[in-house]
Amino acid sequence: MDMTTSTLDEVKVLVAEILGIVDRLDSMNASTGLFGSLPELDSMAVIELITAIQEKFGFEVDHANITMDTFETIGALAAFVDANRPLGKP
Repeated sequence: MDMTTSTLDEVKVLVAEILGIVDRLDSMNASTGLFGSLPELDSMAVIELITAIQEKFGFEVDHANITMDTFETIGALAAFVDANRPLGKP
């Protein structure tokens, strides 16, 4: 799955805002680990992040499609967003 740079940047900002780590935004990239790597990302933060993704990107997340792989890295999460966002939705 390819992701657009803008999706990656938008997901980085969303993750940083939800987790309260905006001060680390500049050091985040596609290979930045998420679940298991960022102590701020606990199960409640995952739920908050999924809700924010649904609102920002305009699609309903099917919880059956959420796996640990989805939250492995920022790039994996951005690829998930790109694969699920409606066509033509910025």
